[in-house]
Amino acid sequence: MHLLMLIPLCKCLYLYFYRIPIRFDDVVIVENEWGWIEEINLTYVVVRIWDKRRLIIPSSYFLDKPFQNWTRTSADILGTVFIYTDYNVPFEALRKELTRLLEASPHWDKKVNVLQVTEARENTLEIRALMSAATSPAAWDLRVYVREKLVEFIQREYPESLPRTRIAIQNPLPDKQGGKPVDKGKPVV
Repeated sequence: MHLLMLIPLCKCLYLYFYRIPIRFDDVVIVENEWGWIEEINLTYVVVRIWDKRRLIIPSSYFLDKPFQNWTRTSADILGTVFIYTDYNVPFEALRKELTRLLEASPHWDKKVNVLQVTEARENTLEIRALMSAATSPAAWDLRVYVREKLVEFIQREYPESLPRTRIAIQNPLPDKQGGKPVDKGKPVV
């Protein structure tokens, strides 16, 4: 029975002295929480969550269970922003605006700047803006900034490109004023 009690201690010693999959200040996702490794002890690890809470995890957790380490080899990271638009959105204008926004942001590390249509759905296009940042907090701030500004750009410059629902009237009713039927198949927006 006493031998079984040594297994967690051995795992902790292994984690601490040998192939440790985490380092101080790594950005991790553990138990669906995003945060930084703040403290590494023999028996537990403290993860500082983005909202300033602390998640205390047994050290053996990092050997026994899967987790995401966003900064294992380097801190730079890609960020994505998804925007949903109508089919008539001008892609080149969006690409130019994305470039302008990234160049104006101190969070962009000037490595990745891509705008692509990643999905064509029944009523909308899914557009992905891909960008890079030196750290995950900078990537978060950059993503929030780009998302807000791209939506504002579409609202201001191309409001007709915002997602919308179209209805085609198949059996038109007579117009109340002139008694003429509405054109068949003409979209009503």
